[in-house]
Amino acid sequence: MVQKAKILLVDDRPENLLALEAILSALDQTLVRASSGEEALKALLTDDFAVILLDVQMPGMDGFETAAHIKRRERTRDIPIIFLTAINHGPHHTFRGYAAGAVDYISKPFDPWVLRAKVSVFVDLYMKNCQLKEQAELLRLQLAGADEAGADRTKEPAGLLAELSARLAAVEEQAEALSKQLDDDSADASAVATAAHLERKLTGLRRALDALEPGAGGAAAFPSQN
Repeated sequence: MVQKAKILLVDDRPENLLALEAILSALDQTLVRASSGEEALKALLTDDFAVILLDVQMPGMDGFETAAHIKRRERTRDIPIIFLTAINHGPHHTFRGYAAGAVDYISKPFDPWVLRAKVSVFVDLYMKNCQLKEQAELLRLQLAGADEAGADRTKEPAGLLAELSARLAAVEEQAEALSKQLDDDSADASAVATAAHLERKLTGLRRALDALEPGAGGAAAFPSQN
């Protein structure tokens, strides 16, 4: 079962973290604080996050350096980063943020509704991806059980396949609705690309499930869920 998504809030000023928590509390997700780049990197060692809100100006390791470390790690390099900054030095400064791996760059003071909407998109994408992984893992476990029992993969119970197909269809429907919403809202290109990647993985999983149907020639290899 998919749990609440975790959102990492990184800022050296407690009042800014408190403000972010107030803005994002309506999303009903798990908000994790980090008061420095080092503390953020430590949190990322053990927990998975849907999105990171990262302040640019921090003593010691600033936001750009923190983002560079995040993107160098295989475990964390695909986590979306939204930079928050109280300064604006023009296009060059913004470009540095995107070059560091950010999916968005927002100047303070920002519109709380806009920030919440942007974060919500990445939370939705994260939740759909988690659901997809759960379905893939369930299929793998069922196939492994059939192998251990010496059963023919082409003779999987029809009821199980029907249940898995229904679950996958529900995820597909939600992913399609999210993609349409992104198109209608003219969302960030990064969010649209992430949604498209999710749809491609859904398509691969659907093909693998269809190959398990009786008469389809046996089980198919499962697509990578990374």
